[in-house]
Amino acid sequence: MDLDLPCAGAQAPVRKPFNLLRWYAWVSLTIIVSVAVGLGLISSRFIIDESVERDALLTAQFITAIADAEVRHVAIPNVRTMGELLDPRLDHAMPDVDPEARRKARGEFLDHIAHLPDMLLANIYAPDRTVIWSSNPALTGKMIEADDDLEQAFEYKMRVSASYHDFEAARSEQKFITPPQQLFIENYIPLFDADGERVTAMVEIYKEPHDLIVRIEHGLMLIWLAIAMGAGLVYVGLYGIMRRAARLMAVQQKRLIGNETFVALGEMSSAVAHSLRNPLASIRSSAELAQAFDEGAAGRNINDIIRQVDRMSHWVRELLQSLRPLSDAAVAVSLPQALEDSLQVFAEPLRRSGVQLQLQPLPAVHVLGQPELLGQIFSSLIANALESMEQGGRLCVEVVRQDRRSLTLRLSDTGRGMSEQQQRMAFRPFFTTKQGGLGVGLVLVKRIMERFGGSVRLSSKEGAGTCVSLNFRVTGNQ
Repeated sequence: MDLDLPCAGAQAPVRKPFNLLRWYAWVSLTIIVSVAVGLGLISSRFIIDESVERDALLTAQFITAIADAEVRHVAIPNVRTMGELLDPRLDHAMPDVDPEARRKARGEFLDHIAHLPDMLLANIYAPDRTVIWSSNPALTGKMIEADDDLEQAFEYKMRVSASYHDFEAARSEQKFITPPQQLFIENYIPLFDADGERVTAMVEIYKEPHDLIVRIEHGLMLIWLAIAMGAGLVYVGLYGIMRRAARLMAVQQKRLIGNETFVALGEMSSAVAHSLRNPLASIRSSAELAQAFDEGAAGRNINDIIRQVDRMSHWVRELLQSLRPLSDAAVAVSLPQALEDSLQVFAEPLRRSGVQLQLQPLPAVHVLGQPELLGQIFSSLIANALESMEQGGRLCVEVVRQDRRSLTLRLSDTGRGMSEQQQRMAFRPFFTTKQGGLGVGLVLVKRIMERFGGSVRLSSKEGAGTCVSLNFRVTGNQ
């Protein structure tokens, strides 16, 4: 039986880790752009419709006012509206009306219509949809069929307005003498009888209001500019918040992993330390006993055994101290006193190593911490500085920055320094450049500083020394 087995050298594709910030950036950008475009389209349509409706309303009011004024001006008896005078086919139905007065009223009204500003074409329809007058004489006398806007105007007895960006060549009533350049507006204005129930004529006006078009374009530009700027600000603001949150999450995740690592290492180290302490104590006791009875050639080897046992015991204590939880409550500690205590411990080693101490006067401030833990910080840093200056040098301690909330203390030496790779690895557990070192000193310094709200920063250059900056939180107890 043949089986399809994967090749031994084949590797499963590596799945990239989920990038929350990148995912959020694209999704939020898509949503914000979609909402912005939707708002822009709705706002643009609203501006256009409102502007067109407003222009149509003003045009309708103007034409209605002209019609009423002309009828009152000629004072024709038995005629109450202009719509009854516009159709010349009905002149015979009004024998009691002076033909000259009727022609004068109709001529004055049509002259006003023909000279409307921004007008492209004007048509007047009888109720049977026949063009009884037009600013384009070629349309006069034609019957217009299949015009939905015209039918709607007659049926609902209401003003109808519509805007177009191009005229329809198939529509027989759109025979412009001067074609529109861009946008034109079509208005239907019904003229009623005296009772206001029956439409006696329908005035159709095609206009290209240049001022209105300019205002519409200006308004649309401002709307889209405001929407673009608003969407950009919203996106930048949300992206900044999310970026900060992603960084905080990454830092917290890193701390969580580090804490879990320290917990695991602490449990393992405690078990190993307890298992080693008794054997080491027995070895040292046996060596001391052998040394008491044998002062011959074996004494040198016995002394070496005792030194190695002491060094292993020191490693065990240092390891347990670096991995134990830092649960002590923060108290106000005098920074000058804590530093002075540590320097007194190292006074003799500094003198023997030929290291010159340059201690600038420190302000009398109290920082958050624990006296023992701050002593551990200074002891680790001074010990590191001494080990890097085997041939002597200079150790400088100074305050480089201070305000009401924080203080930065800098310890710099003139030792052998560190490479860039060593600097990147300096705060990782069990990394050391010292012969026989354990690599937990700087790790403990960083943990203690962060435990009390501070921070530590290291900079170094090979052959030029190392500089460690400690940023403490200052308390109000001075």
